[in-house]
Amino acid sequence: MSIVSHAGNLRTPTVTSPERMYDAVRSAGIIPFFENIIPGYSIEELTPREYWFDGEEDTLGPWDWKIYCVESGDIAYGKFLLGGKASFATVRWYRELMNYRRSLPKYAPDEHQRQILDYVKENGEISIREVRHMLGVKKSAADAVITRLQMQCRLVTGDLRRVYRGEDLHYNGWQVASFCTPDDLFEDSVRPDCSPEESLERLVEHIAEVSGETSRARIMKLLG
Repeated sequence: MSIVSHAGNLRTPTVTSPERMYDAVRSAGIIPFFENIIPGYSIEELTPREYWFDGEEDTLGPWDWKIYCVESGDIAYGKFLLGGKASFATVRWYRELMNYRRSLPKYAPDEHQRQILDYVKENGEISIREVRHMLGVKKSAADAVITRLQMQCRLVTGDLRRVYRGEDLHYNGWQVASFCTPDDLFEDSVRPDCSPEESLERLVEHIAEVSGETSRARIMKLLG
């Protein structure tokens, strides 16, 4: 076991396998995928360089191991921290984030976003391809809409499928995602049990303890 650089009291496993990555997320509770404004507080920084993604099939590292976390059924993965950056959270801490975010007027869904949510309600999930077809937009615009819904904590990654290409069906880390509501993915376990303000304070205190960050402003920027 190793301690996160600049971390507080929580001991977090070094990420060297899918299982260790899962354990790291469970230990942290909520954590960004990539290096960010809080030093040491990311899956990337917990991963030795030799295990980090380099595009080769035998050294895909966390880029591929995130599928293990998604398939576990008790880890939320999506773009829900730092204004829309990839992150992980246990159900407990995702519930607090959802309770806080959904209370904010700036995260209320607009017409196009409600259209997507209605589709997901009827069909259970949606892909970027389906968003493009529905809204008649390019991939970048579809990605932006889905990211916004993830920041609202109204959609989360439901499935990640590996893409195999070429005559030899080579896998180089490319994946296709589908998205569903956290309410469906985690069922009743995401029901809030406190006020949005209390959820925010719980998140701030927890992240400060895990990361060792003393600046509330930085933590609030992380939480959006």
